[in-house]
Amino acid sequence: MTLSNSVSSTNPWSAAAMIACVVLCSTAGEVLTAAAMKSLGDLDEIRARTGLKGAIRAVLTCPLFFAGVSFLALAFFSLLFALNHLNLSLVAPASASLTLVTNAIAGKIFLKENVDRRRWTAAILVCVGVYFLAH
Repeated sequence: MTLSNSVSSTNPWSAAAMIACVVLCSTAGEVLTAAAMKSLGDLDEIRARTGLKGAIRAVLTCPLFFAGVSFLALAFFSLLFALNHLNLSLVAPASASLTLVTNAIAGKIFLKENVDRRRWTAAILVCVGVYFLAH
């Protein structure tokens, strides 16, 4: 079986599941990492008080940071898996753009960020673009 046959024979639900795994793992990783950085505070201030070792210790003892890095690693390997089974021209734009949408939603809900109208408009336009890309 050639590469083009294996790519074209992928079930649409499998393709959606692979892209969803990349998007959800990436979003979870980015949200957890951002939450870790917010909980730590300014690393320059920590470094000024306790030195470089103190700043490193603060990061390495933060469970949110390791959870975020773990999800980002899962996102990376999910992306590799998806690229092995799907076309690059589908996976790259769909995963990147849908991650933008999920990051906006997660930032609003979990990090209490101010997501303005422009960002919501961009997220909606991205969804429309992904819809047209998939069809």
